[in-house]
Amino acid sequence: MIVSVVSMPEGVVTRTDLSEARERLAVSDFLLVDLQLPEEAAPDEEPVTRRLGLPAEHLSWFGRAGEPVRAEFLGDRAGVVLPVLEGGRVTHVHALVTERHLITVRRGPAASVEGLMAQLGRERPHDTVAVLFLLLQEALATFRRAAVDALLRVEDLEDQMFDRRRPEQVYRLAQLRRRAALLHRTLLPYLQVTDETLTRRMLSRSFPEERQRLAREFQQAGRLALTDVESLQEATRRAFASYSSLVSGEQNGVINRLAVVSVIFLPLSFLTGFFGMNFTYLTDELESKDVFWLLAIGLQVLVLFVALYVLHRTRLWRRLRDEEGLEDEGGGPTGPRNR
Repeated sequence: MIVSVVSMPEGVVTRTDLSEARERLAVSDFLLVDLQLPEEAAPDEEPVTRRLGLPAEHLSWFGRAGEPVRAEFLGDRAGVVLPVLEGGRVTHVHALVTERHLITVRRGPAASVEGLMAQLGRERPHDTVAVLFLLLQEALATFRRAAVDALLRVEDLEDQMFDRRRPEQVYRLAQLRRRAALLHRTLLPYLQVTDETLTRRMLSRSFPEERQRLAREFQQAGRLALTDVESLQEATRRAFASYSSLVSGEQNGVINRLAVVSVIFLPLSFLTGFFGMNFTYLTDELESKDVFWLLAIGLQVLVLFVALYVLHRTRLWRRLRDEEGLEDEGGGPTGPRNR
């Protein structure tokens, strides 16, 4: 267990043990205590509230492993379980705020909390509630950074697809789509819980104007973070649709080439098969060289010219030639990408 104590407003960070943190909570004002617990809870682990000497009423969830997101006002204190995205995985930070103290509990490392502790000395917030909103904003920032980074990767993949389509791009897009689903599945319930709680709290006349402003700023930041995540989801769907359209375009090109081959060779195959049959008229009457050149060769040449004329009139050949020219220029099977 790692215990960090920040004395405010000085912003002095002290590494200490649990007993000293408990003593300072009993006598100090405006104090931030951060506990880093092991990722796996021991079977006989003592509740965090009892270790810190806190009232245990309505706080049985505080510091418990696997606790879902929540936001509760408990009279003179408030408790929050907020998700934080660190290194591609979601961790949950428990925060308990009173007028004098802010206590955070996390299992495993959380860079957002450590970054907040370093930020306190620069911003010098005036009370513990302002510190809590800084923590909430920093947690939202981890989701926004992850969403924007993934969105840029999707855009790069989409550009690469239009330059040259490769099968591994589908796998990378699937990974980004799963990441977008994870962000949305984690962030949306958290914002729903906090919005409901903060809105109900802001309706109270006893809620100070300054804290209402902080709450509105947090709600606005939450909506922006959710918009970024939803934009990422839409971008992944669009990229998959673009990949499907590229595959369909290539399949259409193959079908068109088969159609050209069919227009030319099917009539020839028919004539060859017809004159190869052992009918009496064919075997007894069509014996001279003139008849052979007229029917066997002449008809095939005539059919070939008719087929080429049909291709020219329908412009199918020209369309295939133009598509091949665009592929040679590096524009992909459907031409250069329009932005």
